[in-house]
Amino acid sequence: MTFKIALIGAGSIGFTRGLLRDILSVPEFQKIEVAFTDINQKNLEMVTQLCQRDIDENGLDIQIKATTNRREALKNAKYIFNVVRIGGLEAFKADIEIPLKYGVDQCVGDTLSAGGIMYGQRGIAEMLEICKDIRDVADAEVLLLNYANPMAMLTWACNQYGGVRTIGLCHGVQNGHKQIAEVLGKKREEVDIICAGINHQTWYIQVKVAGEDKTAELLEAFENHSEYSKTEKVRIDMLRRFGYFSTESNGHLSEYLPWYRKRPEEINDWIDLGTWINGETGGYLRVCTEGRNWFETDFPNWLKEPAFEFKHENRGEEHGSYILEGLETGRTYRGHFNVVNNGVIGNLPEDAIIEAPGFVDRNGISMPVVGDLPLGPAAVCNVSISVQRLAVEAAIHGDDYLLRQAMMMDPLVGAVCNPKEIWQMVDEMLVSQAKWLPQYRDAITKAEIRLAEGPLVPTKDYRGAARRKVKSVEEMAQDREAASKNASEADKGDF
Repeated sequence: MTFKIALIGAGSIGFTRGLLRDILSVPEFQKIEVAFTDINQKNLEMVTQLCQRDIDENGLDIQIKATTNRREALKNAKYIFNVVRIGGLEAFKADIEIPLKYGVDQCVGDTLSAGGIMYGQRGIAEMLEICKDIRDVADAEVLLLNYANPMAMLTWACNQYGGVRTIGLCHGVQNGHKQIAEVLGKKREEVDIICAGINHQTWYIQVKVAGEDKTAELLEAFENHSEYSKTEKVRIDMLRRFGYFSTESNGHLSEYLPWYRKRPEEINDWIDLGTWINGETGGYLRVCTEGRNWFETDFPNWLKEPAFEFKHENRGEEHGSYILEGLETGRTYRGHFNVVNNGVIGNLPEDAIIEAPGFVDRNGISMPVVGDLPLGPAAVCNVSISVQRLAVEAAIHGDDYLLRQAMMMDPLVGAVCNPKEIWQMVDEMLVSQAKWLPQYRDAITKAEIRLAEGPLVPTKDYRGAARRKVKSVEEMAQDREAASKNASEADKGDF
């Protein structure tokens, strides 16, 4: 088979290389065309060098076309993968640091809360430009596979306003499935699940072993687990109070809700600092910063390590390669996908981006009807969807009034801040990120005037309840294996 794939934001440290390995491990795909594009020439060159070395050592006759000219990379592409981080680490730092001044303590800040909402404003502005390029030059039947966050917001904007058929992909369901199997003392393939909701708030509404429903047994199983009872306190508490286990990691989930990070003195009761993803303040920003610094320093050594082998047993669990395999070969694949609802989940809005089970084969991507979510999980999802809707419309129209309303409706921001604080925080975030927010030009000018003239609401010099310092390259070099693993997994998207 021959067709063209393109990766936007291909200069990501590890994600691009792993995704390419997965795709080229499909025997029928070993003569496809591959194009990489990124705004960071240096990172693009390094990642391309690594990936081309992998291709060459696997004996394939594929030459990656790497270019900073996005339209050139997208020309005639049938499948396009989006893994960008608009604004890189500079904007990401503002997403974390500015809200901290107002008491909003985030672990990740890329899906909801103040950071996720602003990340969406930057991302949607650029996704509309990307969609225009796709409409102009890509294959007529193109499919955009979006891995970038905020997943639901970007996928929503691309489908409703970008004019490009888009599906969002995430690996959260697989990870939670592994945990459920572990606490039940089973292999993952022995546990059947139905998992549905919205990205990063997807609920295991049915868990069966040998046809017997085990959902009601999960709380006791997690409470008695030696590790998860300490590292997944937020997820266990949500399971206790809502009756169903949720996909997302402890740190991520804690910042989507109004209850677990609202009081600084209580945050450490709900998190674990064994690893950043369990709730560390600004944890993802730290590991992304460390990962970038390490990769740039240690890159020559990466080329000395063995190349990836393109074998079936080496494929990862990201959905992307399996979707392509299903569409092109007809081999059926079952996964969980982010799509426009259109009645799949009965008690979530029709136009929202939901995450639910789907099937892929030569006929396309099929989404069976799930029906209604249990009322509690549906309520949690609907609050987040309201924030997403406001944020998407704000980004599309450059409407800072809607942006402020999205911040007010956000569960964590609303739990911590009063309206005056939210208004001023939005002004600060708009001004600090002006170069990535062309749709807000007029609003930013007015915000600059307000911030200059005052009077201003007092803010705090606050680094968060559970902050760790960024390691130096010298400190990371003391455990090179751990540093390289972190660099490989730290981020999707351009730094």
